[in-house]
Amino acid sequence: MPTAVQMHTPKETPFLPIHRSLGARIVEFGGYLMPVSYTGIIAEHRAVRTAVGLFDVSHMGEFLVSGPGAAAFVQKITTNDITRIACGGVQYSVMCTPGGGIIDDLLVYHLGESFMLVVNASNTEKDLMWIRSAAAGSRVEVRDAGADTSLLAVQGPRAPETLRKIADADIPEMKYYTWTRATIAGVKVLLSRTGYTGEAGFELYFDSSAASAKAVWDAVMSAGVEFGIRPAGLGARDTLRLEMGFCLYGNDIDETTNPLEAGLGWVARLDKGEFIGRDALVQVGQTGVTRKFTGFLLDEPKAVPRRRYRLHAGSEAVGEVTSGTMSPSLERGIGLGYLPPGLSSPGNRIEVMIRDRAVPATTVKLPFVNSRP
Repeated sequence: MPTAVQMHTPKETPFLPIHRSLGARIVEFGGYLMPVSYTGIIAEHRAVRTAVGLFDVSHMGEFLVSGPGAAAFVQKITTNDITRIACGGVQYSVMCTPGGGIIDDLLVYHLGESFMLVVNASNTEKDLMWIRSAAAGSRVEVRDAGADTSLLAVQGPRAPETLRKIADADIPEMKYYTWTRATIAGVKVLLSRTGYTGEAGFELYFDSSAASAKAVWDAVMSAGVEFGIRPAGLGARDTLRLEMGFCLYGNDIDETTNPLEAGLGWVARLDKGEFIGRDALVQVGQTGVTRKFTGFLLDEPKAVPRRRYRLHAGSEAVGEVTSGTMSPSLERGIGLGYLPPGLSSPGNRIEVMIRDRAVPATTVKLPFVNSRP
């Protein structure tokens, strides 16, 4: 007898009714129904660059690591050094395979005696299985808190002023990559200052009830009206991060790339002691990388590089585009990809093969636009 086909049902964030009421274009992403845009990617992108935007990022995964061995365990599975942050600190890091490939990039929140790991939505199940496997025999508990957590990102130069109106926290004094506790519209939130856009960015973690979701969303939108706040979707989130040269898992990094070639050597603390993947990364450091993550700007005003377009130097294929778009800020095509070390420094000339036509481009120093976190 034929077996029944198991149907996949996308998950919903608590904000989906709000997105639909605003006429957002909804797609499935990371297993969730998420807004791509509301009024248009370019308008939303520019609102974040010049004013403030509000993103639903509740599809991200959150794991709580606790127990007497929590600190040692997080130190073992991540490449960065968590002893460099205290309670109230946040750290960008990477988890690697024993061979040095990137399992995921993530944020580590130091909560005191426990830690919160915030991972990419598309990797949540894979990451959880890997972390729990690595935790076998350790004095730690790993809990998936994603279903219980709503997450909003408030991004843009007017984001601090927006949140200052509604959060009982000292927003102007918050340092980059720190978190605090606050209350917004009667809802208790964990409020952090990190961001994925290059602008001043804050994240609001709170319970996943529909009532809390509506209360916090409405409060942020009302507070930001005078600054021109807009809800922003995944489309603007991608163009914003691409202008900053930030990696997107699945495009720019994955288990076939290592942190040293991906420009993430600054989070691979080889001197901190043993961690999963260290031996392989030490070897890469000794032999040198064979390719480097590189940004490039196209010469032709209307040409747009897309993922997997080939990169050439003369007649020789030297790589492919991992991420590309038309930059709303520069109004030029920009892209990311891996090039041989000899071609990766700024000012080198390459070509992007667009429909078998070689379009000239120049390698540039990242980011494409100035960061103002």
